[in-house]
Order: sequence, then C-alpha cells, then structure tokens
Amino acid sequence: MMTLYDMSLSGNCHKVRLMLSFLALPYRTQLVNLRGGEQRSPDYLQRNPFGQVPVLDDDGLIVRDSQAILVYLAKRYGAEQWWPDDGYQLAQIAAWLSTAANEIFHGPAKLRVHHKFGSPIDTATAQQTAGKVLGIIDRHLQSKDWLVGDHVSIADVAVYPYLALAPEGGLDIALYANIIAWFQRIRALPGYVAMPGMWQA
Repeated sequence: MMTLYDMSLSGNCHKVRLMLSFLALPYRTQLVNLRGGEQRSPDYLQRNPFGQVPVLDDDGLIVRDSQAILVYLAKRYGAEQWWPDDGYQLAQIAAWLSTAANEIFHGPAKLRVHHKFGSPIDTATAQQTAGKVLGIIDRHLQSKDWLVGDHVSIADVAVYPYLALAPEGGLDIALYANIIAWFQRIRALPGYVAMPGMWQA
C-alpha cells in the first residue's frame, strides 16, 4: 500500500490526497510534524533531501514534490483522461503545473501562509502576483470548463487547492465568477475531498 507523508493544512499535500481519491487508490497517511522539525531528521531527508511535504512512497518508489506526484499517479494509475497521449495537451498541462509551482505559490499560497501562520513576506508583491494570476485563470475559464481539454486533468488538481484556500490569505475569491463555477465543477466530481479553510458559497 502507498504511504503519503502528509501535513493536514498543506495545500500541496491536499493536491495529492485529492488525486489519490479521484483515482480510488488505497493509501495510508504518515503525518509529518513540521513544527517539531521532523522534516529535517536524517530519516526524512532520505525521502526528500529538501525536507518538504508531501512525499509518496509507492512500494519503495519514492516521489517528492506535489506536482511530480500528480504526474506519477496520472501516468501510472490514470487513464487517458489524466495523462493524454497528445503532445500539445501534455504541454498545456505542464504549463499549468509550472503556474501552480510559481505564480500561485508566490501569490495566493504565500498570502495564506502569512495570514494564517504569521510568516513574514513581501505582501505587496504577493498581492500583485495573486491578482494577476487569478485574473488570468478567471479569463481562461470564461469559455472553458477545465484548464486543459474537455475534462478534468492534473492541471486542475494542481491549481485548485491554493485558489480554494485563497480566502485564508485575505483574497476575495468571490470577485472571480468563472473560478467559482470551476470550483463547483471540481467539487461535483466523484471522489472529491475537501479540507478546512476552502472557499464556501
């Protein structure tokens, strides 16, 4: 059985929990005590030398980084819906994975960490980044149900958590009607799981 090294309040960990649930894959959770410094222990650093969560252990195959774990699960356990053969669609998915790791991390995710956990950040820059990426995604979804193609993909799974958690970063997600409609489509999918702090209608 797979083991997910997890932290319950992490949006990056939630991406993986969401994907495992969408694929109906059994797994066990191993909570990592970040406040206690467990991520810096020699044992944990063997799994991820960067000392971050999540990490997935699939019968001895260790995969670190939430975006990489989504790719692994989609390719190994998902059907065409999750890992298409079309090169252009894969390129689009990769672009959104990059957006999740860059603009979304430096905008909505950093603002959440600041407001919820008190981490010092450059709030003006983070707010500017958040406003830009939210506007781009909202316009992208104006004529689309999903970020890539005509069905949900790992692009949606990668981008969703920190946008849904944006209110915890002081962002008014209600300003973005297309994103809210996309939230509702994701939440209607079989296997959807939520986490505390996500936007509610």
